[in-house]
Amino acid sequence: MDNATAADKTEIEILEAKRYKAVVDGDYDAFESLCHQRLIYTHSLGDRDTLSSYLEKLRKGYYRYHRIEHPIEDIVLIGDTALVLGQMNADLTVNGTDKTLANSALSVWVREAETWKFLAYQPTPRKPAVAQAPSNP
Repeated sequence: MDNATAADKTEIEILEAKRYKAVVDGDYDAFESLCHQRLIYTHSLGDRDTLSSYLEKLRKGYYRYHRIEHPIEDIVLIGDTALVLGQMNADLTVNGTDKTLANSALSVWVREAETWKFLAYQPTPRKPAVAQAPSNP
């Protein structure tokens, strides 16, 4: 891996942490500053938001994030596009209902004018681990 790639991956890791922290902290201006104007934010049940519709829901309290863990498994860089593969595990309130999420997630960042912007998000719910019955000798 060359130094530019390593530096880009480090920058993307930092930006991912900032975006998750911003929504947990309720700092929606900070979140917006990280986003591309054409953001497509898909939710766990498949509904989608644009940047403006997602921000409106955040600011009105429709989504309130209490905790988010977001381990990154890989970052794939292709030109000025970064694919972030990982997880998004969260506790949140959605329209007054408490929820816990356990998702695999894909985040897409694009570089424009030397600045990385968050362009798309796609979560997929993970199935809970199935307990295996003990084997009989």
